[in-house]
Amino acid sequence: MKEEFDKMTFEEKVSFLVENLKALPEDIAEEGIDILAQAGETEYAVVLARDIGKIDKAISVLVEAGDYLWAALIAKNAGLASRSQELYREGLQYYIEMEMFGRAVSAATALGLSPDVIDDLFRSGIAHESRDSDLAHSRDMIECAMQSLDLSLLGREDEMSLELIKAVQEQRKRVADEKEEK
Repeated sequence: MKEEFDKMTFEEKVSFLVENLKALPEDIAEEGIDILAQAGETEYAVVLARDIGKIDKAISVLVEAGDYLWAALIAKNAGLASRSQELYREGLQYYIEMEMFGRAVSAATALGLSPDVIDDLFRSGIAHESRDSDLAHSRDMIECAMQSLDLSLLGREDEMSLELIKAVQEQRKRVADEKEEK
């Protein structure tokens, strides 16, 4: 089987590995981890490494892909508690640097950091996500949607339509009042 595998193209090897993931001979499986990782098939590479007992290799593939949370979980499930904590700490730093605040919050939570630290990460994430927002454009889009809703409700007399019309009118009045106050 190894000789046939060696003759395959890279793409054929990837397909073969994915299709036969649970039934690979050890010599092909070990090589297969690197092939799958190189092909961007991180999940398959990690599952294969984990299934053949190559926990360090699975962790290495995940760290290379920037998935410290999964790497830490694999370490924890393998009984490597200190390595798991180390991966969560590395991941927290990595996720903050990469501005991946949702993942940073997950790492901070797993590390048992204080609620204040976690709240700060949430705030940083919100600030990052809203940094490029154009509020005027967003308001225009909402107004456009409300006009479309108005048009779709024209001539309708059922209770729900009337409630929607009333709610849209109330919202427009609130927005107008807010503009006058400014």
